[in-house]
Amino acid sequence: MKRALALLFSSLLLSAQGLPTEALADAREVHFRNVKKLTSTGSNAEAYWSNNGKLIVFQSTRDGYPCDQLYVMNADGSDQRRVSPGKGRVTCGWFLPGDRRIIFASTHGAGPDCPEGPPFTPGKYQWPIFQGYDLYTANVDGSDVQAFLPSPGYDAEATVAPNGEWIVFTSERSGDVDIWRVDLDGKNLIRLTDGIGYDGGAVFSPDSKLIAWRTNYPKGDAATAKYKELLKQHLVEPMEMDIWVMKADGSAKRQVTRLPGAAFAPAFTPDGKGIVFASNHHDNQGKGRTFDLFRIDLDGTGLERITWTGVFNSFPHFSPDGRKLLWVSGRSPRGSRQFDVCVAEWVP
Repeated sequence: MKRALALLFSSLLLSAQGLPTEALADAREVHFRNVKKLTSTGSNAEAYWSNNGKLIVFQSTRDGYPCDQLYVMNADGSDQRRVSPGKGRVTCGWFLPGDRRIIFASTHGAGPDCPEGPPFTPGKYQWPIFQGYDLYTANVDGSDVQAFLPSPGYDAEATVAPNGEWIVFTSERSGDVDIWRVDLDGKNLIRLTDGIGYDGGAVFSPDSKLIAWRTNYPKGDAATAKYKELLKQHLVEPMEMDIWVMKADGSAKRQVTRLPGAAFAPAFTPDGKGIVFASNHHDNQGKGRTFDLFRIDLDGTGLERITWTGVFNSFPHFSPDGRKLLWVSGRSPRGSRQFDVCVAEWVP
């Protein structure tokens, strides 16, 4: 689902013509050193480190496939290889403890074709809640694909706690789009959010004690009624989103960002004291198409801009040792709707 937001704005970004290679880095990006691209083909998104920092899992539309498939590469970008079945649409891959298996979401169980979303209408944007998405695990070479907690409706966006005990994911199994937590063996499934509205994109803090996620809660009766009606059509409108934090058991929920527009794709900083996320609040009061990375303290103070290239930047993820940041960017694009996985040394 996060991928859909990237695709919306990618069609409106600059093409590669006339853009200098210097756009790969920006002098104002003081937290970055040695910015590099790890991909050079396809349209790429949601890249995440393995637990040992040697591998990266990401999704990409390439190799003649009409929609996203799951790929793995070495940390230096070499040996990029597909690991998903090659059917349907894939999203949100994450390494399980030991880095021998990956959990991801795919629609291949519902059919071999790419599910179709709503048509793009200028000034109106909706996310499809693809009913065919279910969670799967597979070996890192793509073999032995197994369903994980299959359920009617949308199930995706799974991430794993650093302590190796839990998986959090987004599911529609309650009738709303909520965050759920489960043990790695599929036992002790619990619902962590119950507010009316969209909850998704959950990630754990480095100590596994906290969870950050993005929300789109309707405000007022009319907005709530509209949200419920759209959900019946398996759609949500995500143009207003904020980052929230809660304890790993779902208690002590609190709002972190209070910004116009959309804030999404949270990632805890290595020290666990802040969150890096993507937002367009700085572009025409959240109505613009430029997404950059920002950092904020857990109490909602200390907002700081991280990227400055004026294009799409999102899906941050720190390496296990905290020394590098992985993210997806439209900087120095190869063409329309083309995003690359980037990596840089992180300067605290």
